[in-house]
Amino acid sequence: MLDVPYAMTTERNETRFDLRKEAEAAGITDTLQQLDQELIGLKPVKDRVRQIASLLLVERIRQRAGLASAPPTLHMSFTGNPGTGKTTVALRMARILHGLGFVRRGQVISVTRDDLVGQYIGHTAPKTKEILKKAMGGVLFIDEAYYLHRPDNERDYGQESIEILLQVMENQREDLVVILAGYGERMTSFFASNPGFRSRIAHHIEFPDYAEAELLVIAELMLKERGYRFSAAAREAFEKYIEFRRTQPFFSNARSIRNAVDRIRLRQADRLVSDLDRMLDVADLETIDPADVLASRVFSGGADVRSAKP
Repeated sequence: MLDVPYAMTTERNETRFDLRKEAEAAGITDTLQQLDQELIGLKPVKDRVRQIASLLLVERIRQRAGLASAPPTLHMSFTGNPGTGKTTVALRMARILHGLGFVRRGQVISVTRDDLVGQYIGHTAPKTKEILKKAMGGVLFIDEAYYLHRPDNERDYGQESIEILLQVMENQREDLVVILAGYGERMTSFFASNPGFRSRIAHHIEFPDYAEAELLVIAELMLKERGYRFSAAAREAFEKYIEFRRTQPFFSNARSIRNAVDRIRLRQADRLVSDLDRMLDVADLETIDPADVLASRVFSGGADVRSAKP
């Protein structure tokens, strides 16, 4: 919520504004830089986040200048496949909103259908209202939001949760920002079945899948953060891994790459410890060899999906 209420007035207390200082004071500059560092690629997403941040910055300055102003609609929709950075962007968006004074707290409460919808009559309303109470003043992130609506089940209580959410999104939009997330096609169907949501959402952001080159960079960064690196041959092997893995079931972009990196580290440790009489040096400990990559079931025709949930 803004520190100074929105108003339509001709009184102008300030007439000149240093945009750089305004952006830095609100933390926008640092947050956008952090987003660039945290996420590889995703240029359309980052561009849209910058546009929204710019809009809100200018809106706050207009209000301070005494120009006619009205509360902007801040509810959003993030669509895309798993592992494309939706949760990370939600966290950074919350920081931007808080820095500019559009929410009282920079928190993000992340939930799914199970957190909102009850199993019996009279159970859903208290669950939904409790979550809304926790999220108030910040951002509520609802992942796979389309599961709230199950028209094929006459005894489903999701519609009750939807009605409560819609009411709060309309009547308390100055104290809560709701972000709905999920697969693009399913979200389109969800909005078609629940037009109340679409009419309350101002910003729709599509998250593209990562390109193979971007996934390789993501893997190398993950390894570097953990004190590892690919050998030249292992890097080539992982390029092949990405090529094969992207065509197999349950591929989840950066999430699948993180799982693959964890399994590669497991294989490297197993390889090193298999010879207890061997003396190890730092290069041995930090280097990923081709064998650590090629042992994946992906290369034998099986999907490496043991911890890659869609």
